[in-house]
Amino acid sequence: MITAKEIMTKDVITAKEDSSVIEVLDTLLENKISGLPVTDDNNNLIAIITEKDLLNTLFLEDLDVTNTIEPYLSKKVISFKVDDSIYEICDFFLKHNIRRVPIEQDGKLMGVISRRDIMRIVLKAVVSKNP
Repeated sequence: MITAKEIMTKDVITAKEDSSVIEVLDTLLENKISGLPVTDDNNNLIAIITEKDLLNTLFLEDLDVTNTIEPYLSKKVISFKVDDSIYEICDFFLKHNIRRVPIEQDGKLMGVISRRDIMRIVLKAVVSKNP
């Protein structure tokens, strides 16, 4: 069984609750990613901020991009543990419109797995069976 720990991205780009909207927009665009885990100073996973969360803010008449992202965070974070099976994570992706999930251990952010990470593993398995 392949676990989350084996395929997760460990060097995760994160945001803080007091990050500005413009900082996070810039980070997402610069790194070509669609969301960021939000952590506290002790690397505890506290929220997620996504492109979709920020797109909603662009229609606010009083939007000030120097404001913090805190009001726009998704605080109900769906995460998986480092020892969870990638089959369980893949099943989750198939059933939900979510592109990435944080991987945590004891509340601490350990990594992230995206749909593409799962697709890479599937491709690698298919290619190795059909050289």
